[in-house]
Amino acid sequence: MPNLKAIRDRIQSVKNTKKITEAMRLVAAAKVRRAQEQVLSTRPFADALAQVLYNLQNRLSFAETELPLFEQREPKAVALLVVTGDRGLCGGYNVNAIKRAEQRAKELKSQGIAVKLVLVGSKAKQYFGRRDYAVAASYANLEQIPNASEAAQIADSLVALFVSEAVDRVELIYTRFVSLISSQPVVQTLFPLSPQGLEAPDDEIFRLITRGGKFQVEREKLESPVESFPQDMIFEQDPVQILEALLPLYNTNQLLRALQESAASELAARMTAMSNASDNAGQLIGSLTLSYNKARQAAITQELLEVVAGANSL
Repeated sequence: MPNLKAIRDRIQSVKNTKKITEAMRLVAAAKVRRAQEQVLSTRPFADALAQVLYNLQNRLSFAETELPLFEQREPKAVALLVVTGDRGLCGGYNVNAIKRAEQRAKELKSQGIAVKLVLVGSKAKQYFGRRDYAVAASYANLEQIPNASEAAQIADSLVALFVSEAVDRVELIYTRFVSLISSQPVVQTLFPLSPQGLEAPDDEIFRLITRGGKFQVEREKLESPVESFPQDMIFEQDPVQILEALLPLYNTNQLLRALQESAASELAARMTAMSNASDNAGQLIGSLTLSYNKARQAAITQELLEVVAGANSL
């Protein structure tokens, strides 16, 4: 016969675990909202920066400018910036990003190209640190909601690698936020910069909303028309100097956006994982309660049979 006390203790333990997972789900949902607010607050600057660079592109022939970030070289070494999280309990978020990085590194090595890793997040640092990979730099324990200072620090290290010709190409591997239950690891080229890449493409932002008491995500398509500068506009400074001053901001903004997408993906994955864990805990509690009731009923029946048997023996 099952031990009633053991079943009661397990039910209480699962209830305590469910309280923790539910609290973690609510915390992750609140932080996803903060990530959304950060994306919205940084967008005006990103739109203005893209507009200025687009117009400078029309005024200048970037092919004729001697800016190091536009230098096209035959790739002999490539730096991969891999963005993961510092914590677990977020489903397959970290695993998927690491697998995509390994896949890309394998593709490059098969072409005879050396690979250097720049790692963001403790999970990537722990994983690749135990394997035969050349790690150029690593960053861990960053703010869970990314900020511009951290993005600028990472961007500066990547620029230094490219300008010093330690690598001939820099690629970014991060997790793009799609929905609360879906995210996608993607690869984006950071350096060398492509003139076409400076245009303002149709973009999307996510909005976390509450509908019917449940969290949902809407992705809003943004089509920001780029206004051209007047043809008779006179620049007080050389346009090349303006471009040199704006490129660091552009690089930081690109990296900050990727970090924001990755952070939102991690928080959404954690919220989904904790929601599933809470649901599983609820089902387990129901199953254990049923087992407890059956065992308790069997114990009562056994006691009644013993009483009846004792009475008949008198």
